[in-house]
Amino acid sequence: MARYLLIESRDPFESRDTERWGELAVGLVREGHAVTLFLVQNGVLAARIGARAGALASAIGAGVTVLADAFSLRERGILGERLAPAVAPASLDVVVEHLEQGGKALWH
Repeated sequence: MARYLLIESRDPFESRDTERWGELAVGLVREGHAVTLFLVQNGVLAARIGARAGALASAIGAGVTVLADAFSLRERGILGERLAPAVAPASLDVVVEHLEQGGKALWH
């Protein structure tokens, strides 16, 4: 089993490519891999309560761990109470730690 960190920086409401990224995450989980989706920059817009981000909901339902960059959240005024319950804020240190531990990372 491999460990994957998928980093999503695109706004899901501007780029349909983000749906494919969610499908990749679900596919990797189904193959038995551990997958974390890390939302940064405008990617965090999908992490808001009530956001229509179907790919993100599918990923969460499949067992993908979803983290959102705390700095990007603050920049966009998305505070704790506006963050979807299945998404946890985290720092960019997550990326460094993942790479240090031999995980695979893909940035979109």
